[in-house]
Amino acid sequence: MIVNSVSTGLLMNMRQPDVLGVLRGCGVPAGRTFCYLICGIFIGFSSAFMLLSISSQMSSFGEFLVPQRPGHKHSDPHGYGHEPDEMLPNPREFGAHGTDEDFHRGEDAVAKKLGEKVRVLCWIMTSPSNHEKKARHIKATWGKRCNILLFMSTANDTSLPTVNLGIHEGRDYLWSKTKESFKYVYDHYLDQVDWVMKADDDTYVIVENLRFMLSAYEPSDPIYFGCRFKPFVKQGYMSGGAGYVLSKEAVKRFVEKGIPDKEKCRQDHGGAEDVEIGICLERVGVKAGDSRDPNGRGRFFPFVPDHHITVGHTDKSFWYWNYIYYPVKEGLECCSDSAISFHYVSPQQLYVLEYLIYHLRPFGINHSVDLPAEQVTENSSVALASLSSATASSSTGASSSPTIVEKTVNLTEK
Repeated sequence: MIVNSVSTGLLMNMRQPDVLGVLRGCGVPAGRTFCYLICGIFIGFSSAFMLLSISSQMSSFGEFLVPQRPGHKHSDPHGYGHEPDEMLPNPREFGAHGTDEDFHRGEDAVAKKLGEKVRVLCWIMTSPSNHEKKARHIKATWGKRCNILLFMSTANDTSLPTVNLGIHEGRDYLWSKTKESFKYVYDHYLDQVDWVMKADDDTYVIVENLRFMLSAYEPSDPIYFGCRFKPFVKQGYMSGGAGYVLSKEAVKRFVEKGIPDKEKCRQDHGGAEDVEIGICLERVGVKAGDSRDPNGRGRFFPFVPDHHITVGHTDKSFWYWNYIYYPVKEGLECCSDSAISFHYVSPQQLYVLEYLIYHLRPFGINHSVDLPAEQVTENSSVALASLSSATASSSTGASSSPTIVEKTVNLTEK
C-alpha cells in the first residue's frame, strides 16, 4: 500500500529516542503529564493524516478498477463546431427532384410499403439556437422519411414545430432532455410506432436502410441498436451522435421501470446521455444489439463518411479506436452498403448526401436488391412481403407513403 510521503516523513522524523528524551526532561508529575499529552496529540494527528492519505490512495485505486462515467464527449478533430459558421438559405431555395423523373419512377415502391410495416418515430435533439441553422434542414432532407418526426428543444418554434421540454438548455442537461423526450414519446405516440430513433441535429440518417435492418426484429423484443462502444457498460452502449434506435418494448421498460428507479437510472440532469441511457437500459433488461451487416461492416457511424473512409485520418491512439466494440477497418471496407447514419454532418453536407444518395444515378446500374440467402431468411417476413405488395400496387398505379406527424407542445403547462 502506498502511503503519502509527507505523513511518512513526519513519522520517521519522530524517532523513539527523541520522544524518550522529551519524556525524561519532564521531571515532575505535572510536567510529565503535559509532555505525554503533547506527544499523544502529535501522534494522533500524524496517524489521522496517514489514514486520510491511505483512503485517498484507495479511492484512486477504485476509480482505476471501475472507470468513471464521462461527463461530456471527447474532444476530437471530426466536428464542425456546435454552430454553423453561416446561415443557409431557406430549404425551399434548394429545390427538389421529382419522384416521377426518368431515373426515379417507381424506385421507392418497396421502401414505401416497408414504411407502413416498420413504423419509425424519429426525434431530433436540438436547441433554440439551432432551429434555423440546423433543425429545419433535417426536416427538409432525411427527416421527412420518418413516419413521425419530432424536434425536442427548450423553446417553442412553430416553423418546425418543436416540443418544448420545459427544462434548462445546455450540454449539462442532455441527459434530462433525453429522459423527457422518451417520456413524451411514450405518453403521446408509442401506440402509433414500432421503433423510436434518437438523433442529433447534425446527424444524417438513411431511414430506408434503418427500416430494412429493423425488419429482422420484433418491436416486442427488448433491444436497441446504434454504433456500439465498449467502456462504462458491461454490454456496451450506443454512441449518442451516431443515433440509436429503441424497440417499442425497450422504450416501455426505459420509461416505466428505468427512469423512476434511482437504482437503475441516474436521477439528476448531469452525465453523458448515451452512457447513462446505456447503463439504464442494461439494468432493465434491454439488449444491446449488433447492427453490423452480414459482412461485418458497420451501419451507424459517429463521424462523417470521409473520416471513416480515409485511411490514416486519425491516429490509433485516438479515443475512438479504444471505444469501438467491434473490429473496424478504414477505407471502403469500413462501411456497409446499407449504412444507416453519420454524425457531425454540417447543414451543407445534408444536401450533398441527399443528392448523392437519393438523386444521382449511374446509367445502366440496376438498384434492385437480390438478398443473400441468410438475409432472405432474416428479413423475409417483412421485406419480401413488402416487395410483393409494392409490385402489385405499382401495377395498378396505387401508391402510398408514410405520414409525417408534427406537433408543438409546451411540457411546462402540465
